[in-house]
Amino acid sequence: MAVAIGLLGVSFGVVAQQAGLSSLLALTMSALVFSGSAQFTAVAIVAGGGGVGAAIAGAALMNSRYLPMGVAIAPWLPGGPLRRALQGLVVVDASWALALRDDGSFDRWLMFGCSAVQYVAWSVGTAVGASAGGLLEDPAALGLDAAYPAFFLALLLADVSAPSARAAALLGAAIAVALVSFTPPGVPVLTAAAAALLGLTRWGRSAQ
Repeated sequence: MAVAIGLLGVSFGVVAQQAGLSSLLALTMSALVFSGSAQFTAVAIVAGGGGVGAAIAGAALMNSRYLPMGVAIAPWLPGGPLRRALQGLVVVDASWALALRDDGSFDRWLMFGCSAVQYVAWSVGTAVGASAGGLLEDPAALGLDAAYPAFFLALLLADVSAPSARAAALLGAAIAVALVSFTPPGVPVLTAAAAALLGLTRWGRSAQ
């Protein structure tokens, strides 16, 4: 997991540098935002001539997938609203998926540990990519452009053993593909998350 996240960080550092961001700004962004999809989206918008407001809006839409993830894990985060919100700051895709137990509960300490490992790898990878200069001008030359979709595909394949999970994954993919060509970044992801509601239906429960 750390290797995969590190490679993604390298790719982001290179892309950020090509978009005109300084190494310090790229590192600061990774340290504070800590979200690959949001950061790639923001940099792409800026590189395409968009303003800061558009970049923030695009990043927020990409991170909207954390809304259903936060709802799912909330019952297993102790404390009041503020304490749970602070714990929720470390929720990232891989940690959330790895912390999910077979019975639907979450191991929050496993999530915290996984997120810590990813945070270090993401920051170090960003530093390497941002300081690489002309050595990595084309991330695709090393296959770094394929690292991000491969990473999420690996997470998906590890969690689709139940028939209802496979059905939800296929439905979510179909929704995202249908919307990706004409909706803003983030909208396909947020809309596709509605496929998770399949587990609440009688059909979904009977298929588990």
